[in-house]
Amino acid sequence: MYDPSWAQSWDAVGLTVGDLDATVDHALFAVDPTEEVAREAVAIGANLLVTHHPLFLRGVHGVAGTTAGGRVVSTLIRGGVALFTAHTNADVAAGGVSDALAAALGLSDVEPLRAVAARGGDEGLGRVGMLPAPESVREFCARVAAALPATAPGVRATGDPDRVVHRVAVCGGSGGELAAAAAAAGADLLLTADQRHHYTLDAVAANAALTLVDVAHWATEWPWLAWAARGLVDGLGRLDGRGGGGRTVQTTVSRLVTDPWRWQSGGDPAAGSGRHPAAAGAHGGQGAQRRDTVRTI
Repeated sequence: MYDPSWAQSWDAVGLTVGDLDATVDHALFAVDPTEEVAREAVAIGANLLVTHHPLFLRGVHGVAGTTAGGRVVSTLIRGGVALFTAHTNADVAAGGVSDALAAALGLSDVEPLRAVAARGGDEGLGRVGMLPAPESVREFCARVAAALPATAPGVRATGDPDRVVHRVAVCGGSGGELAAAAAAAGADLLLTADQRHHYTLDAVAANAALTLVDVAHWATEWPWLAWAARGLVDGLGRLDGRGGGGRTVQTTVSRLVTDPWRWQSGGDPAAGSGRHPAAAGAHGGQGAQRRDTVRTI
C-alpha cells in the first residue's frame, strides 16, 4: 500500500521494533507511538502497532528506560508487540493520509494537489476537490469540526468567515507550504496543520483569494487510520484469492488523543475583528478552556 521508496530521504519508515518472521493476528493503528499507545497495544493483546509517525527521526545511541523512546521500545518488547511506521510514503500514496482527510470532509472529484514526479497514477502531496455545494468559510469550519476529532486548538481560519468556498485543497499534517499550489489549482481554501505565523502572513498577502484553515496535526491524520486498517485486511484478502492460505488479522483503531495540546486559555472567536480586546478595556477572552481530561474520542 505504501511503498517505502516513496518516503522522504530523511524519514524513517518500516519496521522499527520486532521480527519480520513473527506471527501477527491483531494490529493496532495509531498516529503516534507514545508510551500511552504502546500500553494500549499490549493491553488489547495486539502483536503489531502501526503508526503514522516514526518513533525515532534523529540519531539514537540507546533505548534505556530513562528516555521516552526507550520506554516505548521496552513496553513493546515486553508485550510482544512489533512497531511498523508508514509516514511520508503514506502521505503521498493513493488511499493515503490526504485522501482519507478529503473523504472525511465530503470532497468529490479529488486529485493530487502536487503530483509526485515519475510516479504517475494518483500519488502526490495533498489533495484538491469539490464540496457538495458552495458554503461559507464559517460553514466549512463547522463541517471540519464535525468531521475531525475534537482538540483543544479547534479550527481557525484566515479572512472573512462569510466568504463562499467550493473548491477545497487539503493536506494531512504540515502542509502550509502548499498554499501557492492550492491557489494555482484554483482552490478557494486550503486546510492543513502547523501553519506558521510568518508563512501564513506571506501566503495571505500573496493569495488574496485563498482562505487558510488550520487544525491540529494529529486530527488531520487520524481519519487515515481506518483506511490503513481496512487496506491491510483487504490486502490479505487479495492474497487469499491467490492462494495466500486464509490469512486474517484483527484490526483496532486507537481512540487515544495523542495531540499534545490539552487545553487553551483566552481564546476569542471574535478576534477576527482585528482589534485586541485590551483596546476596549477587556481583560482576556473566554478564560481557560481545559482539555487535559479528554483522552479518547
